[in-house]
Amino acid sequence: MPHPETVSGRDSPKRHIMVGSAIAHLFGTHCSQILLLPEAVDDYVGPENPVRFGEAFVDQLDLTSAELIRVVAKATGRPGSNPADLLKLYIYGYLNLVRSSRRLEAETHRDIEVIWLLRHLKPDFNDR
Repeated sequence: MPHPETVSGRDSPKRHIMVGSAIAHLFGTHCSQILLLPEAVDDYVGPENPVRFGEAFVDQLDLTSAELIRVVAKATGRPGSNPADLLKLYIYGYLNLVRSSRRLEAETHRDIEVIWLLRHLKPDFNDR
């Protein structure tokens, strides 16, 4: 059996191609492989992605003057999630038909768009 040969290009990640076979196969990087320069999450969210609209929309809002509850953090107790981040998450849920707060919490762990939108924050269903 032929040995895989490692090839890398300027714009492509490292891939292995079977040399000497009739059909070449591409193999991704093993999931336990440590990368020297990790890829940016921003690369996975295109410029026309709807989550960018949600972020831009919420970022331009003045939540303090809208008098939303708990916009200003309390001085005591566990810090809560930023209301702007929660609003972004709710807008994401609305656009993607995800209504349950527990389901939205699950999305923060698995969906790359939500990970980008919340900057790797993972609020739980108790954050309100």
